Amino acid sequence: MRPDIGPAGTAGIMDNTFDLVVVGGGIAGSALAATMARAGRSVLVLEKSEAFEDRVRGEWIAPWGVAEVKRLGLYDLLVAAGGHHLDRHVTYDESKPPEEADAMPMPLGMFIPGVPGPLCLGHPHHCQTLFDTAGRAGAVMLRGVDVTRVVAGAAPSVTYAHAGETRTVHARLVVGADGRTSMVREAAAIVLHQDKPHHMFAGMLVDGVSGWDDRLQAIGTEGEFGFLAFPQGGGRVRVYGSFPLEQRRRFAGPDGPRAFLDAFRMGCAPANRHIAEGTPAGPVLAYVNADAWTDRPFAEGVVLVGDAAGWNDPIVGLGLSITYRDVRMVTDILKASDDWSPAAFAPYAEERAERLRRLRFAASLTSSLDAEFGPEARARRHSFDKRKAENPLLAIHGLAIMAGPENVPAEFFTPEHRARVLGEPA
Repeated sequence: MRPDIGPAGTAGIMDNTFDLVVVGGGIAGSALAATMARAGRSVLVLEKSEAFEDRVRGEWIAPWGVAEVKRLGLYDLLVAAGGHHLDRHVTYDESKPPEEADAMPMPLGMFIPGVPGPLCLGHPHHCQTLFDTAGRAGAVMLRGVDVTRVVAGAAPSVTYAHAGETRTVHARLVVGADGRTSMVREAAAIVLHQDKPHHMFAGMLVDGVSGWDDRLQAIGTEGEFGFLAFPQGGGRVRVYGSFPLEQRRRFAGPDGPRAFLDAFRMGCAPANRHIAEGTPAGPVLAYVNADAWTDRPFAEGVVLVGDAAGWNDPIVGLGLSITYRDVRMVTDILKASDDWSPAAFAPYAEERAERLRRLRFAASLTSSLDAEFGPEARARRHSFDKRKAENPLLAIHGLAIMAGPENVPAEFFTPEHRARVLGEPA
């Protein structure tokens, strides 16, 4: 038996038929493959890359996402792989003294019972851990694959080239876990909607951050830069930054990593000097913020999970949490019945549409507060900070981000509430 073929997949690779063919072997695809292989289904995973690399993808799982990881039975695996919990959050801003911010840390274990806070794990290692787990569970895991054709419909199939051979395989269901430019989504003629970009967003991995508390996450805005910092333990921190759209090349070129770290030197967050003194451990990559979504992330013979089905503005960091709920909901449907028709995925589509709608709202508020710059934006943040002390419900969109959007009443996702938060006329 080839080393990349588990017992459950042997028959499938011989006759070119599987219960599931998963296009994309990253976090979404491998988590789904591991879950379904453990349930006794034959699964083939087709992954384009030969090795997972740092492409500045999500490494932070919100408490509600950690709950989904637990429901999938993958939590102990991720912790054993180095998953690192954060237990406190501080928000810094140019409109208030840093000692005032430091005196009011938010405990992060209060959102979901049994979850001590967000979980961080390096993205390439996270992907590889799940990829290997799916293989051990019996899924057929292929790397260096070029998928050339996907056919949706009553007899779904995938044609791919691998190791000098071209093969067409058939499945009861093709799962699109192939990211933002999903070939599976295109083949199934599933429409992707996208908001207008609001700001630029960049990220980088930093080593040697010896003075930063490795259980503390922080955000803050000063001048024309908004930062986010999520430690992974051992002096390694994943950092992100927001900046104006017109500065899209601000951190480009060979001097970009150093310029990016220097942007973290802020008067409002003195401890950021530890980040600025760190060593770049990967590329600095910048991209426009955006929300994207599908109304119906399935078609006959096809279902989409993760970014293939649409994504949230990265300023709120919910990509992995969204992905793990997608995987949990889809695998629950697949394990519950042999009915894998489009109608079976209607509850998933309905829940996901409302989930992404609410998270678009939360991200839009976060962007308006933390990723707009200049005197007017600074005054808005200062006003919001004062008013939320009197009325904590003004900050309830933060609960949607940390505890899950379903845990906030619907009336807080309206234009009227947005106007209240931003101090604008209704």
